[in-house]
Amino acid sequence: MIKNKRILILAPHTDDGEFGCGGTINKFLEMDCKVFYVAFSSAEKSLPEGLPKDTLKKEVKEATSMLGIIPENLILLNYDVREFPQHRQEILEDMITFQKEINPDIVFLPSTFDTHQDHNTISSEGFRAFKRTTMLGYEIPWNNLTFNTSSFSILSEQNILAKIKSLECYKSQAFRTYASSSFIKSLAVTRGTQIGAEFAEVFEVIRWIIK
Repeated sequence: MIKNKRILILAPHTDDGEFGCGGTINKFLEMDCKVFYVAFSSAEKSLPEGLPKDTLKKEVKEATSMLGIIPENLILLNYDVREFPQHRQEILEDMITFQKEINPDIVFLPSTFDTHQDHNTISSEGFRAFKRTTMLGYEIPWNNLTFNTSSFSILSEQNILAKIKSLECYKSQAFRTYASSSFIKSLAVTRGTQIGAEFAEVFEVIRWIIK
């Protein structure tokens, strides 16, 4: 049973968690789970020219609130975008702290197939920090050479709408093709079709622990 579990989302950058499992986050919150969201970088170097440096920090606060995550369960760190591999040990130590303080039942993190250097670092160091915990790798299609569709989360239309509204909070990222509501919904329809449901998100089972 998922009800009343402690869920930890590890997002390399603000918005990764929403893209990868935003619908499932909303679903878990409907089931009275406690959801904690850690963004390791606000990707200031990737912002379009002219925007304030704190733009993504403001947007992630609005986006996670839209999903139902309470402000005190949002943790923002300040690692530089595209430089995570140089900070593996510090990132691992942060994760070990989260393991002790949050003690999650399920951890969502980038899949082992994710080729982005920051995402790959969070995935590999996340396995080291949370290897005694159930871990599911979320799908970021534009970064994956392949993907192991080994676990599905059936979603309601309300869950998908919450995901779309959450991602619409990232106005600074609206120019990206994968940020369109049509793409987000069509991917959910595709994953749902694979299991005979209307909508779904898919995950790689990195570790599954039955208690």
